Amino acid sequence: MHGLVVKNTGSWYTVLTDDGQLLECKVKGNFRIKGIRSTNPVAVGDRVTVNGENWIIDIDDRRNYIIRKSINLSKQSHIIAANVDQALLIVTVNYPQTSTTFIDRFLASAEAYRVPVILVFNKTDLLSPEEAHYQQMLITLYQTIGYECRAISAETGEGVSELASLLPGKITLLSGNSGVGKSTLINRLVPGANLRTAEISDAHNAGQHTTTFSEMISLSPNTQHPSPAEGWLIDTPGIKGFGTFDMEPEELTSYFKEIFRFSQDCRFSNCTHTHEPGCAVLKALEDHYISQSRYQSYLSMLEDKDQGKYREAY
Repeated sequence: MHGLVVKNTGSWYTVLTDDGQLLECKVKGNFRIKGIRSTNPVAVGDRVTVNGENWIIDIDDRRNYIIRKSINLSKQSHIIAANVDQALLIVTVNYPQTSTTFIDRFLASAEAYRVPVILVFNKTDLLSPEEAHYQQMLITLYQTIGYECRAISAETGEGVSELASLLPGKITLLSGNSGVGKSTLINRLVPGANLRTAEISDAHNAGQHTTTFSEMISLSPNTQHPSPAEGWLIDTPGIKGFGTFDMEPEELTSYFKEIFRFSQDCRFSNCTHTHEPGCAVLKALEDHYISQSRYQSYLSMLEDKDQGKYREAY
């Protein structure tokens, strides 16, 4: 029997079979000895084969996936979702503040695994004039690099209908730090989803986890028999850090679009863009064609690789 993994609670997987059944399945132990060094060998979005005893016995080849450092096992990876058409990275200038390093790490990882990303700036209704100005500066930066950006308020509904028009027929991953409003946004986009939301912790201006597992939410009006053709949203737990995998240091440049463009003019083909003479990237940084924040994100990921901090996924 063949189907789509629509929910993962850690030990159980809900599979929507091709004939419309929802099955609660477990993973055969041999998946854990196939060299997959992730904490979850099967992910939401995977197409799988299930036997008559509701064991997942095979996984189809993945088109792509989004992967990050495991929370508990720093040298293992965790696959957030597989086979996605696009990702909405929900970020906030405040309440809580999303760091540019986090944004850039997510974008680089998505570039590596060929997942288009739209940056969604939420909570615009809460921003002071100074914060709104800073948000516009970030939007201008990322749009100039080549990323689509949207400014919305999931709380008031501002900009949400325009965002909703991008979803039909696609599998869309929603990601971001805890507290940025993913659950509130999903409740807007999918009436009846009724996801729990939590207040921001005043003490640290940080979000509290309300989603503890990944789940695909159907955009189909018929929730009892969801149609894959209508599209899906993948809700994921809020994440704090974003480690990257399967990347060699010399490949890292190509996952920063603007750095890659200038790197073509470097004197040395193996330039690391840190100290070499004739480095076009350092010249572009000096001339403000590359932003300091993006360059610092690049250096932080380069440092990860130098320290061998992350083990490859496969």
